[in-house]
Amino acid sequence: MATLTTEQAAELLLGVARAQLAMVDAMESAKAGFKSTHLRPHVESAARIKVNRPESLADFPARLLLQMLGRNAPTLEDVTKDLQALIEPGASAAAAAPAAESAA
Repeated sequence: MATLTTEQAAELLLGVARAQLAMVDAMESAKAGFKSTHLRPHVESAARIKVNRPESLADFPARLLLQMLGRNAPTLEDVTKDLQALIEPGASAAAAAPAAESAA
């Protein structure tokens, strides 16, 4: 069985989010105000953005859809970095530390 890399998982999640966005846009064109009135509150609830707890891998797809609904869609690099931080919490901090030291 092939091993899925973080970048491949990020590409897959972006593809799913784009497909979801296409369906949301179709609903919005059929019924104006669908996104803000009906969809966004439910997606925010699924993303648990108002709950005071750390982000989890289970919340990530809903958070990604919320980002897609915004003006600036996330890039593959951003999604890969966020996904890596969720999968290996210590890895993102360790990677940022040498970058900060080399910049100084």
